Amino acid sequence: MPEAIGTTLGASTVEDGAAFIVRSRDASRIDLCLFDEEGRQEIRRVPMRRKGDLHHAFVPGLGAGARYGLRAEGVYAPDHGLWFDPSKLLVDPYARELDRPFVHDARLTRFGEDTADLVPKAVLTVDRLADVKAPLLAPGAVIYEVAVRAFSMLHPEVPPEIRGTIAALAHPAVIAHLKRIGVDAVELMPIVAWIDERHLPPLGLHNSWGYNPVALMALDPRLAPGGVKELASTVAALHAEGIGVILDLVFNHSGESDRQGATLSMRGLDNLTYYRHVADRPGELVNDTGCGNTMACDHPVVRRLILDSMRHFVVNAGVDGFRFDLASILGRSAHGFDPKAALFEEIHVDPVLSDRVLIAEPWDIGPGGYQLGNFPPDFLEWNDRFRDDVRLFWRGDPGRLGTFATALCGSSNVFQRDGATRTRSVNFVAAHDGFTLMDLVSYGRKHNEANGEDNRDGHNDNHSWNNGAEGETGDPVVRAARQRDAMALLSTLFVSKGAVLLTAGDEGGRSQHGNNNAYCQDNAITWLDWSALDAELVEHTAALAAIRRRFDVFSDTAFLTGRGDVEWLRPDGLPMQTGDWDNPLASSFVMLLASHDALGGSKVRLAVCVNRGRDGVPLALPCPGSGSWHSLLSHGGGPASEIAPRSIDILIQHP
Repeated sequence: MPEAIGTTLGASTVEDGAAFIVRSRDASRIDLCLFDEEGRQEIRRVPMRRKGDLHHAFVPGLGAGARYGLRAEGVYAPDHGLWFDPSKLLVDPYARELDRPFVHDARLTRFGEDTADLVPKAVLTVDRLADVKAPLLAPGAVIYEVAVRAFSMLHPEVPPEIRGTIAALAHPAVIAHLKRIGVDAVELMPIVAWIDERHLPPLGLHNSWGYNPVALMALDPRLAPGGVKELASTVAALHAEGIGVILDLVFNHSGESDRQGATLSMRGLDNLTYYRHVADRPGELVNDTGCGNTMACDHPVVRRLILDSMRHFVVNAGVDGFRFDLASILGRSAHGFDPKAALFEEIHVDPVLSDRVLIAEPWDIGPGGYQLGNFPPDFLEWNDRFRDDVRLFWRGDPGRLGTFATALCGSSNVFQRDGATRTRSVNFVAAHDGFTLMDLVSYGRKHNEANGEDNRDGHNDNHSWNNGAEGETGDPVVRAARQRDAMALLSTLFVSKGAVLLTAGDEGGRSQHGNNNAYCQDNAITWLDWSALDAELVEHTAALAAIRRRFDVFSDTAFLTGRGDVEWLRPDGLPMQTGDWDNPLASSFVMLLASHDALGGSKVRLAVCVNRGRDGVPLALPCPGSGSWHSLLSHGGGPASEIAPRSIDILIQHP
C-alpha cells in the first residue's frame, strides 16, 4: 500500500484559512509565495515550517482563488542531482489548477535568473465532488482517441468561444457524431498542463499533443479554461448519452526534460526523489522514455502522487478510466519491469481506482521495455502487433494469412497465457503517433519536413503503401483504390476481437499530408477539417459499428475455441487446410462465426469474408438446411456470390 503520510499534500482550504504541505527531502528551506489576483505581483512570502520531509504553512483568511508558487533553497550541485535555486518559482506538484499555460524560455534553464514572471501560478481550489458511477466501458468497446484542441477547432457547429476545449466535446453536434459511429468511450489525449519542448519555440512550433506534462493534476488552461469543473460537466454530458471518458495520462516523464531542461516543479523541489538516476551517478538522468528524464514510479512519494492524481480525476470529474503512456515505466525499478510492481498492486486494491478502466501502452525504450501481454490481468493493452500484422497483410506482404487471422481473433498468441480465456487487446490500425488511416494507404514514406528536423523525426518503417502515387492526387483510379483500402482497414478493425481504438477523423479519411509525427503541429495539419470528411467512409464506419453492436461475437472478448463457435473456410466453401494457410500468395479466406442477433434475439451464422487480392473471388458458402447468404454491408442486400477486391464483407445466413 502507499506510504502512510496522514496529511493532505498540496493546498487545501480549511475553516479559517488555507493549509499548504509540500514534500522535499533535501531542501533546506521552502517558501510559500502568494501573488495578486492577476498572478503577476508577489504580495507575500511565508517561510514553511519543516517536520521531517514535509514543509508546512498556514495562511489565515486565505480562500479559494488565491494564487501561489514555491521557492526552494538548498545545495545547487547538478553533478550530485541537487538543483535548488531560490530564484526559480516552482509549481506545486499537487496543484489542481493553474492560471495560465506554461511557456518555454531560456531563463527557466539558467541558475540564478528569476522566473516568477514566466511560471504559471497555482490556484487554490475547493473540491466539488462528481457523481462517480461504475465505468461506462463494456468489453470489446469502441474507443475514440481525441486530441481535444485539434478535434473541434474547425467544427462549424461548435460555438467559436469553446472550440478547442473540453467543453466542445459536450456539444450536441459532437455527441450526435460520436453516437452515429458507435463510440462507447472517448479517450482524451493528455489534458494536464504541459510545456513545449525547448527546440520548438525557435521554429515557431508548439506541442499539440500534450505528452510533455509538468503539473500532473492541473488541466491545461488552453484546453480547460473552466478547470476540473469543465471536465466534470463534459463527463456528465457524455455519460448521459452512454459514452465513457478515459484520460490519457503521462506518468513516465515530465516536461523538465534532461539536464539542459527547465526547472519548473519536481526538479527544483526534490530531484533525487522524483526522477530515476544512473546508479552511483546522481547527476545523470535515466532516459528510458526518450524524453530526457524518467519518473521514479517505484518510489513511495512518486507512487502516491500518481495515485492521488488518478483519484483526483475520478472523485472530482467522474472519469471512467485511464490510458497510460509508455506504461512499462510504471512497473520499472532498478532491476527492470515487474508485472507485480507495488504501483500496480496499489491501483488494484485502491477503493476509488480498483474498478476503473486501465489501458497500458505496454512499452518504453529502456532495457526490456517491450512488455506486450505482460501487464496485470486488470489492464487492457495497446496491441501494436495487431497494427503491424494488419498493415502488412493489406499491403500484400506474402505469407501473412495466418498472422492476420490470429490478430482478428484477439491475438491469442500474445494474451492467452496462464490459462487466460479472454483477450486484453486494444486493437488499432492507426493512432495519434504515426500515419492517419488514410495516409497509411496514400504515402509510401513519411513527410515530416514541417517539423523542422529535416524529416529525421518519426518512424521510418510504417508498413504503408501509396496505391500508385505519393500523396495527394487527382487520379480517379488511385483515389478509388485508396478508398477501398481505407474501408477494408476499418472493416478489419470492427470485426476484430478485443477493444477497438479509432482515432478521431480516421472514420472520414482525415489526412496529415504524410506527417507521421505531428506532435508539434497545432495548425491545419492536425486540426480535423469536418467539412472535408468523406461521407462514404463515415457511413461505412457507422454501418460497421451497428453490426458490431448487433452481433455479440465481435464484442465478446472470449477466445474462439473451434468447438462450434468458428470455422475457417476457403471461398469455395471447403475447409482451410495447412497448405492454404501456408501458401505465401494466398489472399482470401472466410471466418464462419456463431453469434447472437440482438435484433431478432436468435442465434445466427455470420461469415466474415476477406479478400486482399486485386480481383474479385467467387464465393460458394455452405448452406445447411434452407437459406442463402446476404451481405450486411451491401445496400442491396442480395445473395452474395463474390468477395469484392480489397475488401471484407460480413454476411448473414437468412432462412
